[in-house]
Amino acid sequence: MEAFQGTTRGDISSQVGLVWSQVKEPVMVPLLRVAVFLCLAMSLMMLMERVYMGLVICLVKLFGRRPEKRYKWEPLKEDVELGNSIYPMVLVQVPMYNEREVYQLSIGAACGLSWPSDRIIIQILDDSTDPSIKEMVQMECSRWASKGVNIKYEVRDNRNGYKAGALKEGMKRSYVKQCDYVAIFDADFQPEPDFLWRTVPFLVNNPELGLVQARWKFGTAGVWRISALNEAGGWKDRLE
Repeated sequence: MEAFQGTTRGDISSQVGLVWSQVKEPVMVPLLRVAVFLCLAMSLMMLMERVYMGLVICLVKLFGRRPEKRYKWEPLKEDVELGNSIYPMVLVQVPMYNEREVYQLSIGAACGLSWPSDRIIIQILDDSTDPSIKEMVQMECSRWASKGVNIKYEVRDNRNGYKAGALKEGMKRSYVKQCDYVAIFDADFQPEPDFLWRTVPFLVNNPELGLVQARWKFGTAGVWRISALNEAGGWKDRLE
């Protein structure tokens, strides 16, 4: 019986091997050809995309207009009589969610923005669900507040709307009413100290502009005219 089973298994293996040797070439070769063709097609598409983007960049550099030429831009000038009141009031919003690795850098960058200290409010919107992280973020805000920075630490009892909901809730604070513009930075974005000096003048000198979007490598950064943001209906909550 064992010899019979061994012979049967051997026969089956031989038959399978014979069938495979007969079909592998007509089956595998076409499949490999298709795979090679797809790889070549994708490589060609990527090459064409790079060439296209290169041409677009060259054309923009040759014929495009810089924002300073398209829109009026003048540095904000000091006024001895008016003092700092000549500068618009700026709110800086930094939404956070369990940002253990970057919260210090983000808060430090926001607090390090160059702008008259009595004309800027830093608002940290902490939606963290980890109590230890919330405590660290609050302590960092307190540390900067002890240095004279006008920084507000804001939390809420839910995460409705996620980041948009946090931004919307932050705009409801009473002190926001005195602000003209709001700069928004993702927690992983560290703006340069002169960010406001380079962006706010576009809004001051061009009343028709509602937003100045900064050039960035990662993260989100921009300055909104608060009146334009309110006219647009404010931030829309994202459904959970």
